[in-house]
Amino acid sequence: MTRLDLTADPIDLCAALVDLPSVSGGEAAIADAVEAALREQAPHLEVLRTGDAVLARTRLGREQRVLLAGHLDTVPIADNLPSRRDGHLLHGCGTSDMKAGDAVIAHLAATLTEPRHDLTLVLYDCEEVEAQRNGLGRIEREHRDWLAADLAILGEPTNAGVEAGCQGTLRAEVTTRGRRAHSARSWLGDNAIHAATPALQQLAAYLAREVDIDGCVYREGLQAVRITGGVAGNVVPDECVLTVNFRFAPDRDCAAAEEHVREVFDGFEVVITDRSPGALPGLTEPAAREFIAATGTPPSAKYGWTDVSRFSALGIPALNFGPGDPNLAHKREEHVDTRQITEAADVLRRFLG
Repeated sequence: MTRLDLTADPIDLCAALVDLPSVSGGEAAIADAVEAALREQAPHLEVLRTGDAVLARTRLGREQRVLLAGHLDTVPIADNLPSRRDGHLLHGCGTSDMKAGDAVIAHLAATLTEPRHDLTLVLYDCEEVEAQRNGLGRIEREHRDWLAADLAILGEPTNAGVEAGCQGTLRAEVTTRGRRAHSARSWLGDNAIHAATPALQQLAAYLAREVDIDGCVYREGLQAVRITGGVAGNVVPDECVLTVNFRFAPDRDCAAAEEHVREVFDGFEVVITDRSPGALPGLTEPAAREFIAATGTPPSAKYGWTDVSRFSALGIPALNFGPGDPNLAHKREEHVDTRQITEAADVLRRFLG
């Protein structure tokens, strides 16, 4: 088993974490390494292993508790392992999303033995896949007390700035149906793929809404992400399924988002396959204001869904803050500027220390 040094420079720790492949569903090895390191190097922490998630916390009796969270999994590897360094850049799958953030929070949890706030560390599995597999949901169901906190900071990549709230996300299948026929006698059939043309035109003409909430501007988006149809090269297809993804501002709940999608595709067969609510910025909460003041920079809106939504639903103020460029997430050329790792660690250490 790989031995991790949680007391090392977070940059080195990030590289070590990246070199432990952990595509969603395959996090056992990295969870084993993190758990072993915490038990060996952080005797001041109570440690819990649940599935392929690792949790740790202090019990110092402080007035407030801050929860630091990050997911251990990555999207599938794209010939971008092992990690490699090029000056200030560390390349590799998961460098930005989000093993740089994991390294920072694991390092701080292990080295801050007398923080001014009680700390909880949550490193969990299966964030990059469908919501029902998300390890944080399992922790909520089985170990709810471990998620109690006055503020949750999710180490998602934000270029070491605060990104508040998050968009909600909804996936739907828009289905058109036809009648099969031999393609040489196409007039005897009804082409289901052709019947999807109006739905695609609706998407091409869609005007995204922009919403300002507490000074954070959220821009919505409705996109086709997959289309399937047809059974053979000489058969008029009798079914076509268009999968769409709606990213919605947090002033809409899931029911309102679903209603909007059904309005856009009025007259089509629509089935909702997955949905997760967004999270409002929550910038008026005292703990959130204190952390934002510690960063010295104004917050911006989070584009994308993150697990701040889950914390928000539990009534816990939550912010995204971590090293890495979110625009590099999931890319073959994913990398992180190591100076952001140092910066994020310094900001959190000032706030927590």
